[in-house]
Order: sequence, then C-alpha cells, then structure tokens
Amino acid sequence: MKRGFQAAAAAAVSAVAAVAVRDLTQRKHALLRNFPVIGHGRYLIEAIGPELRQYVVAGNNEERPFTRDQRRWVYASAKMENNYFGFGTDNDLEYTAGYPIIKHRTFGRAVPLSNPSAGYEVRVPCAKVMGAARGRAKAFRPDSVVNISGMSFGSLSGAAVEALNRGAALAGCLHNTGEGALSPHHRHGGELIFQIGTSYFGCRDEQGRFDLRRLKDVVASNPVRALEIKLSQGAKPSLGGLLPAAKVSAEIAATRGIPQGVDCVSPSRHAEFTDTDSLLDWVELLAAETGLPVGIKSAVGDLDFWDELTSLMATTGRGVDFVTIDGGEGGTGAAPLIFTDTVSLPFQVGFARVYRMFAERGLHERVVFIGAGKLGLPDNAVVAFALGCDMVAVAREAMLAIGCIQAQKCHTDTCPTGVATQNRWLTRGLDPALKSVRAANYVKTLRRDLVKVAEACGVEHPGLIETSSVEILAGRTAATGLDQVYDYRPGWGLPSKADRDAVIDLMTATEPQGGSAPPSASAQ
Repeated sequence: MKRGFQAAAAAAVSAVAAVAVRDLTQRKHALLRNFPVIGHGRYLIEAIGPELRQYVVAGNNEERPFTRDQRRWVYASAKMENNYFGFGTDNDLEYTAGYPIIKHRTFGRAVPLSNPSAGYEVRVPCAKVMGAARGRAKAFRPDSVVNISGMSFGSLSGAAVEALNRGAALAGCLHNTGEGALSPHHRHGGELIFQIGTSYFGCRDEQGRFDLRRLKDVVASNPVRALEIKLSQGAKPSLGGLLPAAKVSAEIAATRGIPQGVDCVSPSRHAEFTDTDSLLDWVELLAAETGLPVGIKSAVGDLDFWDELTSLMATTGRGVDFVTIDGGEGGTGAAPLIFTDTVSLPFQVGFARVYRMFAERGLHERVVFIGAGKLGLPDNAVVAFALGCDMVAVAREAMLAIGCIQAQKCHTDTCPTGVATQNRWLTRGLDPALKSVRAANYVKTLRRDLVKVAEACGVEHPGLIETSSVEILAGRTAATGLDQVYDYRPGWGLPSKADRDAVIDLMTATEPQGGSAPPSASAQ
C-alpha cells in the first residue's frame, strides 16, 4: 500500500513537472509562461466566472472599467472565436438613462450582405484626406478608421509595443508612438503617428530642449505619417509624468534621450509655446519643415482654448490638420484617483462642445477629428462617428487583445501578462509574433462591425452615420435624438459633400453590396 502511494505521488509530481515544462516553453499564453501550473487556476476561474458572478458576485455588466461582456467580446474577436451572444441583451435598456439606441433603416442606400463573416477584410479608410485642406506636402488618406492610440514604450513593455506595431501592419492601421519616443519596438512594419509630448522625447538635445534636426532625422528614417502634439490626456490632464529610475533601462534611456537610472519627470506644459497663437506658429513650423500633417491631442475642460484656436484658424490662415479628443474615461498607466475620476469632460460631452465650435466657424470639414476614450467598442464608436469623428484611436482595448486581463497593476510594474511592465520575467511571457495577429484580428473585427452597423443605417461607411440615426434613452418612456442632446445643426457630424462622394466610391469599389432572393412572378 505504501509503495502504491509513493508511486501515485511520484506520478503526480511527474505530471506537475511535465505541465510546468510545457507552460514554460509554450508561447501562446503569457500568463502560463510567467506562472507555470498555478496560472491554470486563472483559466479555471474564468471558465466558471459567469456562473459565479450571476449567482454570487456580480453581473456581466457590473465590472469596470470594462465589463465582462465587453472584455469577452474583445478576447473572442482577437482570437477569431465566436463573439456572438445568446438569448438577448442583459442590459437594462428601459431603465438606463443615457443609453444609445442606433436606428436601422428598412430601406437604405447601402444593403448589407447576409453572410455574417462578410466584410472582415474590408478596407475602411478615413473619409477625409489628412492635411489636404491645408496643402501639406505629405497629406494622405489614412487606410483605417480604427487605429492604435498613443501608449509609450516605458509604460508598455517592448514586447507589447512590438506586438501592437506588427498588428498595425497586419491590419493596415496607424500606430501612435505615445510621448515616450520612437523605439526599436515601433519598427516592425506599422505606419506611425509620432507624438510629441512636453519632454520632447526622441527629438530633444542633451539639455532636454526641443531639437528640430533630430525630429527631422526621426521622420526621415521611419514610416512616420503625421505628428501629434500632446497637450493633455483624458485620464490626467494638466499633469506631467514620472517614470521611476528603476524603470529607466538603458534601452528606454537611449530611446528617450535621457540619463539611465534616473527619475524621468515630464513637465505639465510645453516650452516651445506659451499660448494658442504661438502653438499655431509651432504647428506651421513643424508642417513646413517635415511636410507632414500636424495635429493636437487634448482632453476637454475650459473652452477658452478651443474658442481661441478656432478663431485664429478662421482668421489667420494657420491651423491644425487633425484634432484628437480624449475623454475623461480614457486610460493611463498611472494617475492620482481624483484626476482619473473627475478631471476633464467625458468623451461625448467634450467632443460635441469642441466640434460645435469648429462647425460654427466653418472649419469642421477642413479638420480630421479623432476620438479616444473607450471607443474601441462598437456602440461607443458608432456614437462617436455620428457626432463627427472621422477616426477612433484604441488603447486599452488593444491591450486586452494582446493579453491584458484588466489586473489594474499598470502602475506597479507587476503586470502579470507582460503588457504594462518592464520586468523581464513577466515580459518574456508575451510573444509579439502571436499577439500581433490577435491585435490585427481585433482591429479588423471592430471595423467590420462598424461597417455592418453603417449599412444597417443605410450608408456605406461609419463616417456617414448621421446624428438622426442615434437616439439617447432618457428612461422607460422617452428618448431624445443625438442632435438634440448635443445641439447639432443639420449636416453637422458629416464630412463635406466631396469627401462623402469620394469615400462612397472607395467603399463600393471594394465592399460588395447585398441583396434579396429573386422576386416572385407577382412582384415583377
């Protein structure tokens, strides 16, 4: 009996050792590679999670910042698994004020294909040509309305940045570098928007001052399509940043142009301009020297800046080529709770106020509008397009696609899946080649869903969805049109007539239209 017990114990130890070896050598699951054997417990809990939440803990729509249903949709989309949901919605539509309802058309100009998988590889370009209105030498039409938002190398691991860049190349979308400069991990085929923050990482001299020559060198040697001046972000507007000395590795130091092993502090304001007028001077300088479209990224608080910006653009001949609006619900690697919770307007309110100011001065058709802040979910993105967005930038949803499990450890350097950490043991679990495919799958799926919703609304492209196609519920018995909620005039939210015609031609040339079965004899 004793021998039998010993044999069973030895067999059990051997089995565990075999599982551990397999986990350590496989590349598909970062969690298992970093936490062999015990990592399987997470998947076991996940498997019975819906039942536990339904009967014991919480519902599928109660977790934050992304609910279980939202995360499940991203995960399934990234893995090319079934991302459908059965039995019907478990959202409380009738009693949820602010809930958006998209109104389909019985008869529309665009007719969806019946095949559920149709449109997965469809090209969905921006409805506007970025930089064309201001005659920039390197104006271009972005190939994708869904792009990867700014997340810096340093905040994200090199493996995560590489996975996102490779994914951007596979999906044919743009990848924003974030303010942490353009690292070797950004050089894997994805086209870039180079973000310029207050520390001018990657384009600064030894004293930390902006260096135009270095910027031009970066642009000339990399696939940079546009420059984005970061004024603020939704989760922590008016704050600088801090990368602790322990995270400033030799690679990060070389990428940013800073000393290794020293706290990296980013100021809260730019040194190259002090007001809106000098900001526009700098925008025109960068555009003239590089030929690239130049835009700004900002959260929305006090509207005086936007009033000055649109006034100067309307009267001086200077202006930005694109505006990225980040909502207060957007993400960050680390920020004080008060800032993440209460400083800066949420996306819809902030964007609508800014868009109205551009539209009132006749500038809305000359600027590409990019939205950010939980817009990587189809319902949120559709409302953004109806309000006037030409593109959306996704960050945390892209992180989920490459393995993030919403552990909310970004600020501790202990991200268990190697996405938001510089810990070498943890980042080794993230295989960029495999995760890049998941990032691309997610972007393609989101684009497909946006096109399908657009077709349900009777139009060919998400940028052509009008405010009249969306209503906002105000309780069980009332709903208000999106245009009335945000005081939009007829035609606001849409590109110009010329841009609409051009993008319809592009979409109908690549996306076949659906139809019906042959009519009966009596209908002919």
